Amino acid sequence: MIDVHSIGSNARWRRAACAAVVLTTTLVAGCTQETQNRIQRSIQNWTGTNGVLEVYAGDKVMRRFLAIDKMSTALGTQDGQPRPYRYGYGVLDENLNGTVDAGEKRVYFEISDFATNYLFFESPR
Repeated sequence: MIDVHSIGSNARWRRAACAAVVLTTTLVAGCTQETQNRIQRSIQNWTGTNGVLEVYAGDKVMRRFLAIDKMSTALGTQDGQPRPYRYGYGVLDENLNGTVDAGEKRVYFEISDFATNYLFFESPR
């Protein structure tokens, strides 16, 4: 026997879900490219990445941070303007072998956007 009440509530749920998808698509399409990029980064930050940050002195790697889920640009507390440095958390690769070894700890780091030669990339491993 078919339950008529469940068919009606199921149809209402589908209409509500469809309306939510249409509304979200419309809102994202109306956003600027920068806003769309921020939304994409926030989704990526939520899902996580396996980033690596290498800090160079000339052509030599001086520091390497592993397992970085995101790097953020600092914003001023009063004015909300971007500051000239980025920060995040990662495991300091003390022996520069590219893997997280026993004893290597997760640390906070900051790098200057102007004075630091660095490369940030997703780990291939």
